[in-house]
Amino acid sequence: MTIHVTEPSPSLPAPITSVGVVGWLRQNLFSSPLNTLFTLAGFYLLYSILPPAINWALFQADWVGTTREACTSDGACWVFVGVRLDQFLFGFYPPSEYWRVVTAFSLIGVLVAWLLIDRLPRKGLVGAFTIFCYPVIAYYLFYGGAFGLPLVETYKWGGLMLTLILATTGMFFSFPIGILLALGRRSSMPIAKSMSVVFIEFWRGVPLITVLFMSSVMLPMFIPEEMQIDKLLRAMIGIIFFQSAYMAEVVRGGLQAIPKGQLEAAEALGLSYWKSMFFIILPQALKLVIPGIVNTFIALFKDTTLVLIIGLFDLLAVVQSAFADPKWLGFSVEGYVFVASVYWVSCFSMSRYSQYLEKKLHRGHAR
Repeated sequence: MTIHVTEPSPSLPAPITSVGVVGWLRQNLFSSPLNTLFTLAGFYLLYSILPPAINWALFQADWVGTTREACTSDGACWVFVGVRLDQFLFGFYPPSEYWRVVTAFSLIGVLVAWLLIDRLPRKGLVGAFTIFCYPVIAYYLFYGGAFGLPLVETYKWGGLMLTLILATTGMFFSFPIGILLALGRRSSMPIAKSMSVVFIEFWRGVPLITVLFMSSVMLPMFIPEEMQIDKLLRAMIGIIFFQSAYMAEVVRGGLQAIPKGQLEAAEALGLSYWKSMFFIILPQALKLVIPGIVNTFIALFKDTTLVLIIGLFDLLAVVQSAFADPKWLGFSVEGYVFVASVYWVSCFSMSRYSQYLEKKLHRGHAR
């Protein structure tokens, strides 16, 4: 008897139209007639917009000079931004004191970087220094009036410096206040719950423009004449309260997503309410609402432009004021492109870091 042994045929490679670049294009851009139509329309739109914009912004632009006479080409005149850059960054802050602003922002940059890089040690000590010591140091660096530093009134603050101060202060204080308000709203104690609900609904019920207007115009009418509160401080307080109300609702959404059994299990282990919240419930709830928290921070960063209505000149307002200079009439597009670039880079950086944080913390349900 003859035994025939059949060997399996070798595996054939996948069709070239389903792997590699061709496969990706077929699957993502040309998978159907409708998708093909949208893809071609998108390519045509990019072809119509991008090359002229790049030529205007880069290849045909004027970069070097000190006056508008240096702008002789048909492209953008970045000389305008270069000449006004100090004012865009520091507002009307005295040039001889720029080092104080740079020192303050450099210090917080180093502290934040230290806290974000995993392999660096002593994060608890650095975090405590950032929370309790840095605000005092930054106050004296910005405002002065002590340690031999000349006093710089807040009406001279402006530009990107003021935008960052308003945004970071609002983020720093609204986050813990929002957590307390969220816990208060879910509390079983009637007084704490009622006060939290009234606070949240009141501040969420009015637009930020109204809050700034009230803090700047109406509030001084209700306080004694001898009591003077700085306009910038009033705006900061209004922004913090307004932002805290929105932050509270974001955190409350995370708290509601945690099963009730988690708290019951913590109580069964003998943990107090605050220990249960800070060690078990809040870490999970905050992890779930990272996108919402970052979204709120990004909205605050952009809403700082509204302080213009109370006479504070943030980055956008300083750039707009530069348009009125008769020496630089007609360069508003360059100014708006510069402002848009600063805001986009800042907001996109926050968005990307939030995605990194989500991937780092979400071990079992990454998106």
